[in-house]
Amino acid sequence: MKILIRSAEIIAPNSQLNGQRRDIWIENGIIKNIANAGELPTTEAHRVYKDEALKVSAGWVDMRALAKDPGLEHQEDLYTVRDAAAAGGFTEIALLPNTHPFTQTKESIIYAKTKGNTHAVTVHPMAGVTIDGKGKDLTEMIDLHMAGAIAFTDGIKPVWHSDILVKTLQYLQTFNGLLINRPEDTLLTQFGNMHEGITSTMLGLKGIPAIAEEMMIARDLRFLEYAGGKIHFSTISTAKAVQLIRQAKHKGLKVSCDIAAHQIAFDDTALLEFDTNLKVNPPFRSQADIAALWEGLADNTIDAIVSDHNPLDIESKKLEFDLAEFGITGLETAFALINTYNKILSVSDMVEKLAIRPRQILQLPVPAIEEGQVANLTLFSTELEWTYLEKNIRSKSLNSPFIGQTFKGKPLAIINNGKIA
Repeated sequence: MKILIRSAEIIAPNSQLNGQRRDIWIENGIIKNIANAGELPTTEAHRVYKDEALKVSAGWVDMRALAKDPGLEHQEDLYTVRDAAAAGGFTEIALLPNTHPFTQTKESIIYAKTKGNTHAVTVHPMAGVTIDGKGKDLTEMIDLHMAGAIAFTDGIKPVWHSDILVKTLQYLQTFNGLLINRPEDTLLTQFGNMHEGITSTMLGLKGIPAIAEEMMIARDLRFLEYAGGKIHFSTISTAKAVQLIRQAKHKGLKVSCDIAAHQIAFDDTALLEFDTNLKVNPPFRSQADIAALWEGLADNTIDAIVSDHNPLDIESKKLEFDLAEFGITGLETAFALINTYNKILSVSDMVEKLAIRPRQILQLPVPAIEEGQVANLTLFSTELEWTYLEKNIRSKSLNSPFIGQTFKGKPLAIINNGKIA
């Protein structure tokens, strides 16, 4: 297929073409020609992308999505998660291991990599650190790494066992593997439903205290100093968490972190109406926490932005608030959320956190927008206004508080694996 991207602004922070408008000719998945805007003819192109506000960058990578396949395919499968990712502008996604059965064997890694692999979106399965995610016995991480596991995590569960965490940091150093941990002291958060504060007290809901996240980060950083290796904290949410990681980076520890895109959209007061689609973990925090997250994004304490895509059926959400499950769909709205609420990041900054840093953390090559290179691209607009409508949702599940909301900024297409979506 021959594709012409007409007069697009190239967003490539480390390239001389960054910020310049160019025509890009792609043939059979390869960038064949990059020319001045308006120079390349449209006559031979099978498809032409053209818009005054059109931008193009290296394809985006989501470091945290849950596909529910195998086990709960009625909520999401490996085909529909790719469709949702493409709609959100992601050419590659890293999948959490919280499937049924848990992703902890070579066969499960191969299954995730191959089912639906003719799609434009590439899947990178992550494998469990512990058997069944219970935090007690280590998986065969070297075998899983050789089978294609891109990182190791217990996913929606933290690695709570101190000895297991230390051994994991040591073990992964043998092949430069990455530990991804979601920081939460589950003894402090059990039965919790939302951020612990004035609003939770008013609503009579058990709170999830910020200290439950912060103490686990402090613990893990101390173990990182002791054992060596590297760790990535996923979906941090508090001001103190940002501060702790900032200090650790200044000390030279090999630490990185991300936030979920939806975390900046609401504070805890949004739960006054008991909308279960707003029940997420980590919970929506205070305005002071949100301000700290923006500061962390601006000074690169926070390395990446993730979708934290967790599709759930209506039976899991249409319940009393304290009985509903945690989770939100996020692949299709992640960029739109950040762009709509953004007051501090440049377009290059957003691309850095969606495309560049995730790859560096996961040790994936960063696609270059150069002649002769394989096309792995996201086409997007930061100006286009659009409404997130139920009829257009690609995920199988509808557990999103953003249905009906108008956003500014939208992915328009992805090109990857020689395909367009």
